[in-house]
Parts: sequence; structure tokens; C-alpha cells
Amino acid sequence: MSTNSILSLNDLATVAEVLRSEGRRVVLCHGMFDLIHLGHVRHLQRAREEGDVLMVTVTADGYSRKGPGRPVFTDVLRAEALAALECVDYVSINNADSAEGVIEKLKPDVYAKGSDYLDAKDDLSGKIVLEKRAVEACGGRIHFTDEITFSSSQILNRHFGIFPEVTDQYLRQCRADSEFEDISHELEKIADRKVLIVGETIVDRYTFVLPMGKSAKSAAISVQHQRTEDHAGGALAVANHAASFVDQVALVTGLGGRGAQGLDGEAFLRSHLRENIAPHLFHFSEAQTIIKERFVDSDTMAKLFEMYYFEPSPQATEAEEIDVCRWLEHNLRKFDAVIVPDYGNGMVTPRMIEVICAHSPFLAVNAQLNSGNRGYHVITRYPKADFICMNEPELWLASHNRHDPTDLLAREIMTKLGADCIAVTQGVKGLLTIHKDLEATHHVPALSSKVVDRVGAGDAFLCIAAICLASGLSPKLAAFVGAAAAALEVQIVGNQRSVERTSLLQYISALLK
Repeated sequence: MSTNSILSLNDLATVAEVLRSEGRRVVLCHGMFDLIHLGHVRHLQRAREEGDVLMVTVTADGYSRKGPGRPVFTDVLRAEALAALECVDYVSINNADSAEGVIEKLKPDVYAKGSDYLDAKDDLSGKIVLEKRAVEACGGRIHFTDEITFSSSQILNRHFGIFPEVTDQYLRQCRADSEFEDISHELEKIADRKVLIVGETIVDRYTFVLPMGKSAKSAAISVQHQRTEDHAGGALAVANHAASFVDQVALVTGLGGRGAQGLDGEAFLRSHLRENIAPHLFHFSEAQTIIKERFVDSDTMAKLFEMYYFEPSPQATEAEEIDVCRWLEHNLRKFDAVIVPDYGNGMVTPRMIEVICAHSPFLAVNAQLNSGNRGYHVITRYPKADFICMNEPELWLASHNRHDPTDLLAREIMTKLGADCIAVTQGVKGLLTIHKDLEATHHVPALSSKVVDRVGAGDAFLCIAAICLASGLSPKLAAFVGAAAAALEVQIVGNQRSVERTSLLQYISALLK
């Protein structure tokens, strides 16, 4: 077939309607088809036998959950490769992460999937059940081909060198480790954990602009406004991550008594939290809800500058602080894990820290270093913690030392806070973890080769790794799962959406093939 057989989804729907009116049976196949191999060819040939015309839709690049560097081939190239096969009549690109919309548009007589989807429990995404329901609602049926199967992810991982050598070696070790054999089962165990998030509400505002060049009358760069997005950041983002993995999440956070930029903080918060999050809101009369606005080049995603709407002082009055402490004293022990992403903008006071450290059954903390608190906000504000998460600059600041080896400094901080485990993130180098019962330092390389935006990656790691550790998973397994969550997060603009359990399992599955 020629590239003339590659159509938009709307045009393909028109073709399908004409074919059905002529009494011809339409068969649909859908997938990533990143590396077309014999298993794909046999599957498509067998599917073609179920009808008169075979249509194939491929998942667009932006919806891939197959691991770092994936897809290897762009959606346009994958569509061209499929169109070149004799058994394929039409091809289209699907800009969604599921085939449900495609099925509803095309209304195929047969929706064909490989035998690896025969048992719905084996589908990590759970989408096969929804797709079966969709095709049956259109009057069609699902058909499972029974042909030789291969894994594109396994072929690419093992033979095409898509990972750096250090990552490849690490993943080989993971594949050989029995602890990694059934991660999905391990993550199921954590679903009944009760998790509390304590921290500031931050509205992450992204203002996308188009640079126009230097102003004629000054040295300033002129930009044209494109659009503005408000994301649920800070403790809200951490709570949303947690809520995809555990059933019960509570959030203690502060909102300003005065709005910022016309924002209704409480309405924003409630509209951006998952349904299984119970928010406990404290209104601070003399503060404003924090907004961090980033001006971003919409073409390159480069951040031009950042503007804070906040007051660099304690947010709560003494009476308001007492209210928060009283709630914490009465409720902290009801949770299996307490996670404090402390952004150093004034909500979490020394008195609150004292209560949190005294009453939390398992405490995970990050004291974030940012431009609003640089120089005085360090992890040693906390007298104790079970799990400490920090990046290297945060470690150097807390240690007053940037020259000694990172693992040595990390052990000193871990000892000072009496922690069981510490993780130090190192950007493109990945991260290291140290556990008090293990002599060796454990290194995890970066698990993503595609970085869209680093904002939120540390929060994703802190949240998921902390829940894993609190649930009894080993430090190396918790570090791997947390690193995979961070790898997914850097592919998301800001906190546009949270890391989903299903997406994480798919990503991990692809990494370990």
C-alpha cells in the first residue's frame, strides 16, 4: 500500500461508513507498533482474514508509556511502515492513550488483539475490558489472534542499545533479581496504606509565550502571550500522586486568607484533587495562597523567568498554628505514612515540625531548596525522620560541605536525623540510596532519556518511594519504583497531571523486558 492509505481518523471513519454500507466487514487493529516484527505481521495477516478490510491505528508519540527513548520511531514512520504491508488497507494515528475513541468512531465489525490480551488480568492498563465493551456496544466483536508473539520492548532493550551502558547494566541486574519479578503484586500490597501529606498549597502557573525579540526602546525581550495554565503544585501534587497508589489519602495544607491574582484558593484546590483525598484545610488570615508563575517559551519549553506571589514569612498566626498542631497531635498516629514535602515558604513552622516528628509512625521528609528560601531552609530543621529525600545542592547546604563524597555526606545527615534511609537525587546521573542496615550505597541511573520539564520529579520520587518503604518494600525496590515515577514525571509539563499507577506499571514492565 502507498502512503495514500494513511488517513486522519475522521477521514478513516468516513471510509469505514462507506465500506459498511457496501456490506464489507471492517477489521481494526490498534497498538504502538514501534518495531514491526514477525509477530506483528502474523497478527495482522490473521486479523485480515476476519473481514474484508483491515484498518490499523497507531498510538501517537505523546502517549507512549513504553520506557525511556520510546517510541524509537515516530508515529508518522510507524504509520508508513504499516501502510507498506500488503495485508493492511488503511492506517491512522490515534492521539489518545486508548483505542476506545477509535472504536466508537470506526465502529468495526471485528476488533483484533493478540493472544497476550486473552486474559484481561494480564493487561496492566486494564483497557482491554473497556475496548471489548466499546466494540460490542457498536455491534462488533473482539477477536484474539493466536500467532507467534514477540515483545518489541524486549527486542529493543536487549539488541538495539537504546539505553546508556550504565542504565543497561543496572536493568540487567534488576531482571536477574527475583525481587523484581512481580512488582505489580508488590504495588498491590500498598493500596490499603493510609497516607497523610502535610505541606503548602502552591499553584504552579505556566504562562506560555512566543518570544518576539529585543524591544526597540530597551534591552528587554518582548514576548507574545499564548496561553496560561494553572496546575495543582506543592503538597497538592504529592497528594494526587499518592492517591493513584493508595485508597486513603489525607492532606493537611494552608490557604491564604487573601486571594492572589483573583484566585479562589479553596475552589482551585477542591477542583484539582482526586476523589479519594480528604483535605483538611487551614485558612491563614494574614497570608495569601502561593502562586509560582513561570514564563515559558511555547516552542522550546525553555523557562524565561519565574515570579512568586507570596510573602516570605510564617503564614499562620500563633492561634492558627496551634489549631494545626492540635489536629496533627490528634490524628498523625492514624496513618501508616506521613509525607512532608516542605517547600520552605512559611507554612510548616518549628512547632509543627516538633509535633510531626514526635507523633508520626513513619515520616518521610524533603526540605526543598528554592529561590524563595535559599540559604536558610535545610533538612536539619527536622530533629528526626525515617526517610529523607534530597538533591545534591540540598545535601551540600545542610552539610555546609560540597567537597566530600556525596555518600559520605548523606550518611552523616542520615545519622544526625536518626533516619533508616536516605535518597539523594543527582539529576542526569540518577540517584543514590543508603539504608542503615546495608553497608553498600545503592545507585539507580536516570531511567528517562526524554526530559520535558523537571518540575515535580523530586516530589514524585519522594511520594512513591516513601509509600513503598512504609509498606515494607526493600530499599532497592522502593528506589527503582520511585525512580521510574520520576522518569514519568519529567515527561509531563509541570503538574499538568499526576503519575498514574497504570502508567507506572506499564513503564516498569517495558524497562524490565
